[in-house]
Amino acid sequence: MRRIVIVAFPGVQTLDVVGPAEVFSTADRLASGGEYAVDVVAASGGALTTGSGLQLLPHRSLSGVRGPIDTLMVAGGTGVADAMCDEQLLRWIRSAAPRARRVASVCNGAFLLAEAGLLEGRRATTHWAACAELRRRYPSVEVEDAPIFVRDGDVYTSAGVTAGIDLALAMVEDDLGAAVARDAARWLVLFLRRPGNQAQFSSGPAWQPATRPPLRDLQSWIADNLTADLSVAALAERAYMSPRNFARAFGREVGVTPGAYVESVRLERARAELEAGDASVDAVAALCGFGTVETMRRAFQRRFDVNPAAYRSRFRTRGGSHDADRHPAL
Repeated sequence: MRRIVIVAFPGVQTLDVVGPAEVFSTADRLASGGEYAVDVVAASGGALTTGSGLQLLPHRSLSGVRGPIDTLMVAGGTGVADAMCDEQLLRWIRSAAPRARRVASVCNGAFLLAEAGLLEGRRATTHWAACAELRRRYPSVEVEDAPIFVRDGDVYTSAGVTAGIDLALAMVEDDLGAAVARDAARWLVLFLRRPGNQAQFSSGPAWQPATRPPLRDLQSWIADNLTADLSVAALAERAYMSPRNFARAFGREVGVTPGAYVESVRLERARAELEAGDASVDAVAALCGFGTVETMRRAFQRRFDVNPAAYRSRFRTRGGSHDADRHPAL
């Protein structure tokens, strides 16, 4: 029986706790039980309020955690700043870590591991929006901005929120094998089971909807016409603007240049096709308006640090029928 201890605190991100807990408990059921026992713990045994306002009732207080721990996982959330000032919590994390086979953090829970001295001289990651701050506060930590999760010896750190699910699935795969991890991902209806070296796609395209209806309508039209001429001149003509004024207005309202926006939309469509469709890479490049595979390859490499063929082989969703009678009910 592997004991998973997930540390929570007031203002914790609900999914940082519930996501990994569901992965481990689902894997336990799919493996016929006896593999994992999940304990959610906090400074006191009473209910605490999460960052989303939900009430969470931990299984026990920190002082009630005795004996060896298989996996010590520290969650993140809006309450991390206050938790970093909680000397009792930090002392407990420091004392519990040597009892654990592996130590992990989810999202900005990495700040608690760093504050406790557990990331000294190690590679680590956190939510993409907090990487710079983690690097600034703890210069001895080698912060990696891109990965979904990072393993450095027996210490694991993950990117934002749902990346904790990816990390938990990777741990299940290490413990129980790839088949159980894949089955747990399917059972939880996860779109992808992402390995740690995948870029933090959750950071999303760096653009926003335009405020003016003509430009907002143009954004919708672009998504439906990826093979059309989407040059600045052609888009400006469609918006009844001069190319110069169009480029300025578009950049001001959307946050990126028209060219960057078009490439981003094409990449998102290409990702979806590669993940779920059967079309060849050449066909996907044509369908999404890249023209050639080489153009799409360069765009993928810049944005995702992987080429389209490798992306498909790693992240494509796999079909297959499953007999519900073979799986314990959730």
